[in-house]
Amino acid sequence: MRCCWGRFIAAGVFAAWLPGAWAQAGIYTCVDAKGRRLTSDRPILDCLDREQTELSSSGKVVRKLGPSLTGEERAIEEEKQRKALEEKARIEEEKRRDRALLSRFPDRATHDKEREIALGVIDEVIKAAQRRVSELHWQRKKLDSEMEFYKGDAKQVPAAVKRQIDENENQVASQRRFIGNQEEEKKRINQRFDDELVRLNPLWAKHGVPVVAKAPASSAKAASSSTLKK
Repeated sequence: MRCCWGRFIAAGVFAAWLPGAWAQAGIYTCVDAKGRRLTSDRPILDCLDREQTELSSSGKVVRKLGPSLTGEERAIEEEKQRKALEEKARIEEEKRRDRALLSRFPDRATHDKEREIALGVIDEVIKAAQRRVSELHWQRKKLDSEMEFYKGDAKQVPAAVKRQIDENENQVASQRRFIGNQEEEKKRINQRFDDELVRLNPLWAKHGVPVVAKAPASSAKAASSSTLKK
């Protein structure tokens, strides 16, 4: 009697364990290429090329499994996802830059003022270089006057004078190249500010900021002069 009672308890424990074990098992179902409805407790090999559905023990849909991809198809899909992520990152970066730009230039007047300051710095550098060229021209005149004494015989010109003339010409050429580079820098600065305006104008409009171009100083003076004459 004691033996039978033990077997009865073991059977009860086994029966109680079954529902829990079954609840953890997935049920996979699909329709294969031949139109057959297949069911299994694991992903179905005959349906790797099509969608499968995983069901719970109660029959509810747990998830959908897409068809398995070939190596080439997987590479194409990964490339597509990579490009999508890159595009998303690019858009986020553009938004970040736009916020920073708008924070730096809340209106057109601020932007125009910074352009004016940046160009003003270059103009001062150019003026200094032009003053140096004027000094070199003045030095050259003195050297040319000194050369008047040796017009009859160039061989008599002192080596020191020849060296000074060569140095003067080299420095003038160097200063002119420098001025040319600064003029190019002014073009780059203007281009940068023009490009920023292309981005800023819609941002200002979006935030209700008036987009008004600053009148050039020469135009303002001309308008003022015209008003006085009237």
